[in-house]
Amino acid sequence: MHKPPTNPSLPGRRLGWFGLFLAQFLVLALFAVLVARLWYLQVPMADHYRELAVSNHHQELVVPATRGQILDSSGRVVVNNKTQLLVSADYHELQGMKDGGEKVLSDLSGVLDIPLEELQQRMRLCGPEVQRPCWPGSPYQPVTLAEDVEGPVALQIMESADDFPGITAQAQAVREYPYGEHAGQMLGYLQPVTQEELEAREELRTGFTGIDMVGRDGLEAVYDKELRGVAGLRTLGVNNHGEIMDVISERLPEAGMHLVTHMDMNVQKVAEEALARGMEGARPKYKADSGAAVVLDVTNGGVVAMASMPTYDPAIWDGGIDQETFDAMLSEEAGEPLLSRAVQGTYPPGSTFKVSSLSAAVENGYSLRSSYACPGSVNLAGQNYENYAGAGQGSITLKQAIIASCNTVFYNFGYQMWSKDGGLHPDGEPEEAMAEMARGYGFGSPTGVDLPYETGGRIPDREWKRTFWEETREVNCERAESGYPDIAENDPSQAAYLKQLAHEHCVEGFEWRASEAINFSIGQGDVLVSPLQLASAYASIANGGTLYEPRVAKAMVAADGSKVQEIEPTVKNEVPVSDETIKYLQEALAEVTTSGTGGGAFSDFPQDQVAVAGKTGSADAQGRQVSSWFASYAPVDDPQYAIVVLVSQGGTGGETAAPIAREIYEGLYGFSSTGDTEDVKEGKPLLPGGKPHTELPVVRQDGSIETLEP
Repeated sequence: MHKPPTNPSLPGRRLGWFGLFLAQFLVLALFAVLVARLWYLQVPMADHYRELAVSNHHQELVVPATRGQILDSSGRVVVNNKTQLLVSADYHELQGMKDGGEKVLSDLSGVLDIPLEELQQRMRLCGPEVQRPCWPGSPYQPVTLAEDVEGPVALQIMESADDFPGITAQAQAVREYPYGEHAGQMLGYLQPVTQEELEAREELRTGFTGIDMVGRDGLEAVYDKELRGVAGLRTLGVNNHGEIMDVISERLPEAGMHLVTHMDMNVQKVAEEALARGMEGARPKYKADSGAAVVLDVTNGGVVAMASMPTYDPAIWDGGIDQETFDAMLSEEAGEPLLSRAVQGTYPPGSTFKVSSLSAAVENGYSLRSSYACPGSVNLAGQNYENYAGAGQGSITLKQAIIASCNTVFYNFGYQMWSKDGGLHPDGEPEEAMAEMARGYGFGSPTGVDLPYETGGRIPDREWKRTFWEETREVNCERAESGYPDIAENDPSQAAYLKQLAHEHCVEGFEWRASEAINFSIGQGDVLVSPLQLASAYASIANGGTLYEPRVAKAMVAADGSKVQEIEPTVKNEVPVSDETIKYLQEALAEVTTSGTGGGAFSDFPQDQVAVAGKTGSADAQGRQVSSWFASYAPVDDPQYAIVVLVSQGGTGGETAAPIAREIYEGLYGFSSTGDTEDVKEGKPLLPGGKPHTELPVVRQDGSIETLEP
C-alpha cells in the first residue's frame, strides 16, 4: 500500500518557533525586572544608598587645636602644654559587652599594672552618689583609664587591638604648671567636657574631637574659648574596606591664643611666701587659718599678684582625682584650698573701712578743718562703745582720727547720720549716706574681675535688714519658742542669750538699729568685703578717685605672634568724693606708716626711697579671733601698687598683716634678700624701676617667646 509523503522537518520547525518565543519572553521579563529593580534602587532607596556611598568614600576627621599658653607680664610661661600617652576606653562599647567589659579591663589591668577595681571605678560616670575616682566627662568621649603611660606599654596595646576591643592608646596634650601651686586659684584647671556643656556650647559641639577638655575655674574657664582655638577638619577618601585612599580636603586647626597677664610670677611668689611666713608667725597665739594678699596696678586695675592661703597645685586634677583628695579640697579642716580668699572670701574690714566712713561724713556736711572729740568711750542710744584698748585722745582732726584709728569719732558719725535719717522710723526716704558712699567705693557688689565665682560682699542698710528679717523670721520665731536645748546643756547663759536674741529678731528684726549703724562706721557688724574689693578701693584713693575693674588678663596674642588683642582697662566708676577729700585721705594714710598704727611694722623701712601709705584694721566676729588687715599703696608721691593683706583670725592689723605687706614691698623694690626668688636674694627690684611692665612680651613667628628683662 502506498503511503503519502511526509515532511520530517515540520515538528522541529514548530519547536524552534516556540523556543524563540520563550526566549524572547524571558528576555522581556528579565528586562522588566531589571527596570523595576533600577527604579526601586534609584527612587525609593536613593537617599539610603546616597548616604552609604558617601560614607563609603568619605570620612571626616576633627583635628584638635593646640591650647594657648598662659604667660605672666614678662613672658614667663605659667601654664604650658606637654604631650603624654593616654589609655582610654569607649564607654558604650564596653557597656555593650555581655560582661560589661570586665574581661577587657581585667586583661588591661595586667598590662598597665593598675588594679582592676581602680579601672572599673574610672569607668563609672560621676554623679551625686558616685565616689571618686569616676569619669566627669561625657559618656560619648573616650574615658581616660591611665595617663603618662610608658611607650612600650602603649605600643603593646595598639599592636594587640583585637585583644583589647574598645581600648585605645594615643598621645594627647595635657596642661603643665611650671610654677606648681603658685597662683593655683587664679589659673584654674581643665576637665573633660560634660554632656551638658557639649549640648549648651556651640563652639564645643561643632569642633568636638572626642578628647576635648574644658576650663574649670580661674583663667582657664573665663578665657576658655580664646585659649582652645579652632579645631581643624580633614576629609579623607576611603574605600569600602576603610582604607584611606587620599586626602580630599583639609582645614588646618588654628592654635589657641596665648593669654598674657598682668601677673608677675616673681611678685606672686614673694606675696605667697610672705603670706605663709606671716601666718605661721601669728601661730600659736592666733589660729591664722587662712589669708590673702592682693597686689594691684593702681593706674589700670591690673592684678600683679593675688595670693590665697591655703593653696593647691592644679596638676592634681590631671587624670582624675580620688575621693579623699577631692573631699580635702572642699573641707574646712583642710582650709578649703579651692576657695580664693582674695575673690570669694568676705570678712568684716575693720578700721580699713574708715576711709569710706570719713568720705561719707565729709561729703555730708562734716568739715575737714574741724576738730572732733576722741574720748576713750561714748554712750550712744543707751549702749557704751569703746576705743581700742579704751584709749582717749582728746580733741583731734579727722587726719589724726585716721592715723591713730580713733573709733569713737566714727561711732559718733554713724549714730548722728542714723539719727538724721530718722533713726528707727525714718520719715520719708532715708539718705543712707554711709551705705551709699561704701557702694561708691565698690563695696557691696562684685569688682568685675575676670575670674569666676566672685562674691559681692555685703553693705547692710535698712532695705537689707528688712529682706534679711523676712528670710529668717520663721527660724527665729521657732527658736524664740523652743530655745537652744543643745547649747543649754553646757552653757545655760549662752542659750538664754540666744533665745532672747531670737525673740527680738522674730518680733522687730526688721528695724535698722543705732547699734548697727554705729558698728557699720568702723567696718564691723554685718559689713563684709573681699580683699580684692578693698584693694580696688585703696587703688582708687591712690590714683585720685578712679575705680577700675580689676583685670588679670592683659592681652591675647596669636601663637605665631601675628595678632595681638590688648585688653583695655575698664573704669567701673569715679568715687563720689571731692578732690579735696581724696587729697586729705592721701595725706592721712601717708602718716599711718610713720607715726600711726602701722608705724611699728614700717619703723626701719626706707620711706625716704619708697614711702608707703596705708591703714591697719582689726576685725571682730562672733565666735572667732580678731582678723588682721592692712590696706595700702606706694609710692606715696607716684603711686604704682596697692597692696592689701588679710589674715583671718590672725591678730591685729599692725602685728600680722602690716609686716606681710612690708615684706611684699621690700621684694618689689629690692630692699630685701629674704625669699626664694633670685632677684630678691640679690636685692634687685622684681620689676624694672619698681614699676609694672607697660609693653608686652614678643611672641615670634616660630612660636618662641622673647621675655622682658626685669
